[in-house]
Order: sequence, then structure tokens, then C-alpha cells
Amino acid sequence: MCWSARADLVVGGAVTAVGVLCLVRVHRAGRPERLPLAALPLVLGAHQLIEAAVWLGADGALPAAPAAWARTAWAVIALPLLPVLVPVGVRRAAVDAGRSRQRLLTALVLLGLLVAVPLARAVATRPVGATAHAHTLDYRIGIPYPVLLLAGYLLATVGALLVSGDRRLRRLGLLTGTGALLCALLWRLAFVSTWCALAALASVLLLRWTSLPRAAPP
Repeated sequence: MCWSARADLVVGGAVTAVGVLCLVRVHRAGRPERLPLAALPLVLGAHQLIEAAVWLGADGALPAAPAAWARTAWAVIALPLLPVLVPVGVRRAAVDAGRSRQRLLTALVLLGLLVAVPLARAVATRPVGATAHAHTLDYRIGIPYPVLLLAGYLLATVGALLVSGDRRLRRLGLLTGTGALLCALLWRLAFVSTWCALAALASVLLLRWTSLPRAAPP
């Protein structure tokens, strides 16, 4: 998320364009196994564009029904989708990894699915609220066992990148792990939301990853 509707529109549009370029590069390189992970910037860009509508709803500039749809769409991407998409994308791209690493990535895919089930249930059965607070949006979803699910979420997503065996994806894992901690701290202080900057940096790293023909050896 960004600190305003305008920032979400600008950064979201740029990240979406990077996502399209990632998919084009993977298609031209003939590497279909990289498509799921290459689609991540497109998903992150769409996520930010959706949040622009959430901002408008929180400010009263959007009718109640479209604002509720935007909040739900935002939650679907942030909660059940990403902990599945990231480890699946890494596992799919790890065609050159050894068997032990592939088994570990498969376990992280299963973990992501286990985390996604209660998150999807929460989004499907509870209204998603969002309130503007300074330069941040405060989302209210009512997730059960939040600490446990957050730990599983981070292990499935950041963990998959760190154990991928590709040094470029490991850099992405380090960036997202440390960046998430910093962004969360700034968000909790209600200073400013900087998640969109993290999404933009991650998308640029994935763009570089898709531009190379083969993964680097660990």
C-alpha cells in the first residue's frame, strides 16, 4: 500500500507495466516455468491500483458498494493469494535445483496453502474494513491466530525465496524480509505507508531475473 490514492495510482501503474514486461521477457525466452513468479509484479501492481479505490472509499469519494468490493479484492490478493503464488512460483522456477531443495520448496508450497485456507475463510466470511489514519490505511479483517498465520505467511513467501538456490531470488528474499520489517514499523507508527516502494523494488529485481536466460548457480 502507498500513502495516498494518487501514489497508489502512480506506483501501481508503473509496477503493472514492469509486470507486463516480465511476462513478455519470459515468453520470448521460452521459459514457461518462470511465468508464475514473473506474474508477481503484475499482481502487485493491480493490488496497488485496487488500493487507490480503497483510499477513495475511506475518504468518502467512492460509493459504499464499490468501496467494499475494492477492500475485499485487496484482501484476497494480500492474504490468501500471495502465500500461495510466491512459493508456487519459486518451486516452478527451480527446475535446476537438486531433489532435496525441490522437496523443501514443495513443503513451503504446502505451508502456503495451509496458511491461505483460514485467510481465505476470514475474507469470505467477515467484512473487510479500512480506515485512513494519517498517511496509512488501517485494515480490519479479523484474522484468527494472527501471530501463527503471519509466521507461516512469512516462512512460505520469504523462506521460499531464500532457499530457492538462485542468488538473484535470494537477494529478493533478503530485500522483502528486511523491507517488510521496516515498512511494518513505519506503518505501525502511522508515519507513512511504504509498502508500495517495497513492491516496486521487488518488481525491478524480478525484471532483472527474467532478463537472464538461466538461473545462476547457488
